[in-house]
Amino acid sequence: MHPIFALWSHPRSMSTAVERIMRERGDLKCFHEPFMYDYYVNRKVRTIPHFEAQEDHPVTYEEIRDMLLQQAESSPVFFKDMSYYVVPHLLEDRTFNDRLVNCFLIYNPIASILSYFNLDPDVTCDEIGLEAQYQHYHGLSSSVQSVIVEAEDIRGDAKKVIGAVWRAVGLSYIDHAFEWGDQSPEEWKQVEGWHGDVIASKKILPITSQEIESKNEEFVKLSKKYPRMLEYYEHHLPYYEALQSEALKA
Repeated sequence: MHPIFALWSHPRSMSTAVERIMRERGDLKCFHEPFMYDYYVNRKVRTIPHFEAQEDHPVTYEEIRDMLLQQAESSPVFFKDMSYYVVPHLLEDRTFNDRLVNCFLIYNPIASILSYFNLDPDVTCDEIGLEAQYQHYHGLSSSVQSVIVEAEDIRGDAKKVIGAVWRAVGLSYIDHAFEWGDQSPEEWKQVEGWHGDVIASKKILPITSQEIESKNEEFVKLSKKYPRMLEYYEHHLPYYEALQSEALKA
């Protein structure tokens, strides 16, 4: 059996760009948010915009898990997903948990909540995702390999920080993975409306103080229209700060 590497994120956290780097490595069979099918298609928690489900995709948690395990019989696997899709029932599946090598990606909730409301102002508090990440990370047994990384750190020096993550999880460093061409993965077409920025990009761009200031100002402005943004921010901030305190430092 080959390893299964899991990137657990919250929405709008730059996770698709990190997934693109993992795809560019060329040595992993990659899956894009397979467990969203259990949350949105099987359990129908709510209808999410900008999502066209593939008819042949497994939809239950057990079917998706087994798909990943079957693939790992022939090659190493990477998948990117959201903790809120699978908590709490993933934590009860100790056999599958023991197979995973986990990385948790976090991003400043001002930026991620702002980005989500710009695409879907009907987002629920659960879908902001940081609380579920906290529950997921702290619900794993001590024997399960896990690391936390901040999106801002990756944007500061992608090669250095992703390289540190690879060392932590047992992957070799591959320099060519940090830039990519125009062709986006076929699997992304089902959620194309969510990932326009990374589809149009060629690499992860550095973060600037001007960008941070602009997002803060836009958050304040948009929260006057959608006061729930502030409620969601205050709810998830303690979980973000707790995860941040344990994040990998390259």
